[in-house]
Amino acid sequence: MSSYKAPLDDIRFALYDVLDSDALFAKLGFGEATRDIVDAVLEEGARFNETVLAPLNKVGDEVGCKFDPADGSVATPPGFADAYRQYVEGGWPGLVSPAELGGQGLPHAVGVPIKEMIDAANLSWGNFPLLSHGATEALGHYGDAWQKDVFLKRLISGEWTGTMCLTEPHCGTDLGLLKTKAVANGDGTYSISGTKIFITAGEHDMAGNIVHLVLARLPDAPAGSKGISMFIVPKLRVDADGNTGERNGVRCGSIEHKMGIHGSATCVMNFDAAQGWLVGEANKGLVAMFVMMNTARLAVGLQGLGLADRALQNSLRYARERLQMRSLTGAKFPEKPADPIIVHPDVRRMLLTQKALVEGGRLLGYHAASLVDVVGHVQDEGEKAQADALLGFLTPIVKACLTEWGVECTYHALQCFGGHGYIHEHGMEQLARDARITTLYEGTTGIQALDLMGRKIMQQQGAGLRVFLGIIEAFCKEHEADDALAEYVAPLRAKAAEWQELTIAIGRGAMANADEVGAAAYDYLFYSGYVALAYWWARSVAAADASSRPQAFKDAKRETARFYFARLLPRTLQHKAAIESGAVSLMALDAAAFDA
Repeated sequence: MSSYKAPLDDIRFALYDVLDSDALFAKLGFGEATRDIVDAVLEEGARFNETVLAPLNKVGDEVGCKFDPADGSVATPPGFADAYRQYVEGGWPGLVSPAELGGQGLPHAVGVPIKEMIDAANLSWGNFPLLSHGATEALGHYGDAWQKDVFLKRLISGEWTGTMCLTEPHCGTDLGLLKTKAVANGDGTYSISGTKIFITAGEHDMAGNIVHLVLARLPDAPAGSKGISMFIVPKLRVDADGNTGERNGVRCGSIEHKMGIHGSATCVMNFDAAQGWLVGEANKGLVAMFVMMNTARLAVGLQGLGLADRALQNSLRYARERLQMRSLTGAKFPEKPADPIIVHPDVRRMLLTQKALVEGGRLLGYHAASLVDVVGHVQDEGEKAQADALLGFLTPIVKACLTEWGVECTYHALQCFGGHGYIHEHGMEQLARDARITTLYEGTTGIQALDLMGRKIMQQQGAGLRVFLGIIEAFCKEHEADDALAEYVAPLRAKAAEWQELTIAIGRGAMANADEVGAAAYDYLFYSGYVALAYWWARSVAAADASSRPQAFKDAKRETARFYFARLLPRTLQHKAAIESGAVSLMALDAAAFDA
């Protein structure tokens, strides 16, 4: 069975040494977020995840959720409900929510390491509170005073959980096609009718009520995405004071049988004249839902990171224990009958790839979370606008790259185990199955690429990219005379210039052929991700050198950065070549000729 240990040393390095969170929290007014408090939160989070959630990971996969068609109920795996009770008692649901609404008011950058730990310890369990956080963001921005008092406070306390109900059987990403209807009842409530699919935690036995945020159309709504409204639809009816009553007209019709995350309930939800309340303005629901979706996309990126870290931990342990052959340069452990496989170059390739993607990806994800704090609390409007543009730019990169790298890392971990990798008892195949799903929900990798290329680059004229390029150039300028960083600064600066040139070239090509945007999107996303990680690895070496950490830690950062620049950053060459091949290589073959 796979094991998990929270990587507190590297988490602290990311927060304190690289991101300088102490200064950031003080600047943004988070007076309670002292290093002592943050360390205490991290330590207790590690304890909860290592001792409560991680032991339930295997049973969640083996037993899964059970659906009862007689009453539409869903039973979660053994131990899941009790773990959620402990989670609520520990105050974890409201960790980063405002104190005035019952939360603890800590920065998002503190909540992110806890989220990473949860996903590494037990991804299926982590999906139950996942959408509650998205719901709190949406209601926090667009809910009225009564909705915040009745629904938002209970979501923050963990007494109730939330969902996000977008997708319908005929309608995936193109929400303009949705058919769910909302009819006004004349008393301020609406009757919601329709079917939603792929609803994470749509039904379960872990909380007293479930708050569904549902996209639906009013009778006079304009066609397409401009005619979508958002509604609160609770599982149990709620009165003006927040007291629950009879069952609302919403019921789980079935749960999906998935390749992974078996302990997570993925539901078909049927709404039959269910009582609901409008959130925000009529026909403006998509704006509110995007707040929730962006929160969820960052969160799912952290799922990929958590799984990758767990995969690395277990494959590293196995590589140190498993004896197989001798090193090509002579026995490294002559007292043993064979050397451990960690001495072999190809095993090191897989381990170093995981280490480079996990530790670099951690900084990428944590930085995005810190931007959420900046956008929400910085006083300077110009700085806020820059942070918002950069956050929007990074969100699809975080979601897509961290989940796809999660797939790659779990694959490498499984491969390190050899034949034992696909044996159930070792747990590697579960990590690989779970990781694959993260690239699909909350917007597939292709959708993230289109969001990055189409919206963040073309529509917004690369505003976020310009901010990031400015950050890279400032770092390079600061360290351009530092001989110890020369091997990183020069190639990083060159890649940043190439990134800008490539972006401009795509824009010019799109003026003549709109297909150039879609043709370049996937490769542009990963090109961006690899250059972003090059920056974070260069900055990691600089931060490690300037820290008081042990020399072995500093040496590990430097050598991993060298591996990254030598072995992984050159992947940008392939992506650049694919982009420059243009749309013709993809669009020339007639659709009817694919089976010729």
